[in-house]
Amino acid sequence: MPHTEVDLVLANGISVDFAYLVQDGDTISVYPVFEAIDISPLVRVRPRPLRAIRFVLDVHLGRLAIYLRMLGFDTLYRNDYADKELAHISSSAGRILLTRDRGLLKRSIVTHGYCIRSTSPPQQLVEVLHRFDLLASLTPFSRCLHCNGLLRAVDKEAISDRLLPQTKQYYHEFRHCQGCDRIYWRGSHYQRMQQFIDSVVLDNLAD
Repeated sequence: MPHTEVDLVLANGISVDFAYLVQDGDTISVYPVFEAIDISPLVRVRPRPLRAIRFVLDVHLGRLAIYLRMLGFDTLYRNDYADKELAHISSSAGRILLTRDRGLLKRSIVTHGYCIRSTSPPQQLVEVLHRFDLLASLTPFSRCLHCNGLLRAVDKEAISDRLLPQTKQYYHEFRHCQGCDRIYWRGSHYQRMQQFIDSVVLDNLAD
């Protein structure tokens, strides 16, 4: 088990860190990450919990990155990140490293990470939402799917010269990406994404 998935170790009921040497007769209890529960008064095996959930994903999780951004989570992803770079970003920027490579999570510099078990992107999304208790933190369509930038409402007149005639005629609410300058509106792509959220994400609220 990667150390990033361990948040609390008790030896005979007392919180210890990874340097503790197990003695004959010890009772050892190991607990997973408590991102949703503040146990900061206890001695922890990690520096501190992350209250602002932010992710960085390895090169094999591109579809999951899009899904997380769709739901409003700050998610860094590039298809050319090297393992060393991923570990550094996770450590220096306080981002949870998501990967299917357990070896990557075993790098000592990585303090917050999770090994994705599923090979199906929709199930990977559900897995992450449950693992970090994020179902109450969804802000769909608040981030750009392409660059992770925040979306802001923009007046139609301010961007009318960038719209196709049919788009200008039938749609009246638009959002603008602060990062890459893309324009979003509630077209057929929006309907498909909403259906995905309803069928894959919201259906799991009852699980």
